[in-house]
Amino acid sequence: MAKPILVVDDDQKIVSLVRTYLEREGFHVITAGDGRSALRAFADSHPSLIVLDLMLPELDGLAMMRIIRERSNVPIVMISARGSVADRVYGIHEGADDYLAEPFSPAELVVRIKAVLRRTQDSDGAAPTRGVLAHKDLTVDLDRLEVRRGGEVVLLTPSEFRLLTALVQARGRVLSRQSLLDSLYGQSQGEALERTVDVHIGRLRDKLGEDAMNPRYVTTVRGTGYRAVD
Repeated sequence: MAKPILVVDDDQKIVSLVRTYLEREGFHVITAGDGRSALRAFADSHPSLIVLDLMLPELDGLAMMRIIRERSNVPIVMISARGSVADRVYGIHEGADDYLAEPFSPAELVVRIKAVLRRTQDSDGAAPTRGVLAHKDLTVDLDRLEVRRGGEVVLLTPSEFRLLTALVQARGRVLSRQSLLDSLYGQSQGEALERTVDVHIGRLRDKLGEDAMNPRYVTTVRGTGYRAVD
């Protein structure tokens, strides 16, 4: 069954172009031209991924993404004419898994979408059997893509989940920011920044209830990267 992709943009030329490229690759495309109708489409269609424009009528992309992140960890690829480093970092901080500045190549967008989906599902649409990792009172279920803290589910984005998995699997070894970028994006890093890792780690710590002065799960190794606390 074709994976449903929700494309949200008020520019119908962009929507038509993106739809054409995605449908050529076998995806089922749902579209919306404003934030409020996009939320309704999200609830009705349960998409595998959302392509989300930042500047939208009715409800802007950031506000829409915040609402979705309260309910779901669905992958989100943000597109925007705002392409500065600060804008990209802010978009990631608010919950995007990837960020592509306009004007962009629709072929590159398709590559990034496939890369994000590959990291969350296997080619048949289901996660491969890999088991469960344990770290202190955390359990990281690699099959369900689920994290529990003391038995309670912690809702993480796919990017946050991949970072936590990499750190726990490293068993206390220090992972550089570049190594963690590889965990996030593989060979399709595009314009990914090492600062992106810091933003994701910050969000991960917040969700795990970390005390920045006395981290329980993830500690910073100054000038290098991060490691799981022993």
